[in-house]
Amino acid sequence: MCFIKNGVLKWGRLLLATLCIVALVFAGVFWFDIPVANFLRQFNWKIWHVMAGILGAKVWICVSFFVVIVFYIRKLLRENSGGLLNVYAKVRSSYAFWVFCAVLLSAGIGGIAKVLIGRARPVLFYDGLAHIYGFFPPSVDWLYNSMPSGHTMVSFAGLTMIGMLAPRARWFYWSLAIVIGVSRICAGAHWPSDVILGAFIGVVCANLVRALMMQRAK
Repeated sequence: MCFIKNGVLKWGRLLLATLCIVALVFAGVFWFDIPVANFLRQFNWKIWHVMAGILGAKVWICVSFFVVIVFYIRKLLRENSGGLLNVYAKVRSSYAFWVFCAVLLSAGIGGIAKVLIGRARPVLFYDGLAHIYGFFPPSVDWLYNSMPSGHTMVSFAGLTMIGMLAPRARWFYWSLAIVIGVSRICAGAHWPSDVILGAFIGVVCANLVRALMMQRAK
């Protein structure tokens, strides 16, 4: 989950991970997406749909942004702010800002990827008469924006960042991110390869933001 060592992004490690993820995504599309989805759909519990409503991209962005604002207001009340020119310098040092940037970056990248990839959602395969399964790029239609999984992206971006900032509890946060990703398959909203790609994008965004912020802090 971490591609950073001594505050520097390890590009070789990231490239190797990218190649592995690309191979997994292709394997999913051409081999295991349908059988895995068939198995997990039997666990389509209501809690997954409730979780999706709570942990969407807009919620992640709004909550993390709210925390950043609260952090800065507390700074203003407790310290001499040094004027408006110091706003960014103070805010960027907060971990809440790091989480916000990681989530925002993943949401932006994911939104563009969804349109360019144009993958049909599972609902078109399971609930339609035509059993549509494939790619129809570019598309802004929600029904053809399955890859990558948006909920998985922002959740992995936010929770991976929190896990890196709180290493003692990182396995809890990363396990929660995995549960969220699997739940999107159980709910019939995404294929397994959508979730795999979304998780990877979220992890990479968290690492990129952390590496950049650590370099700026030096």
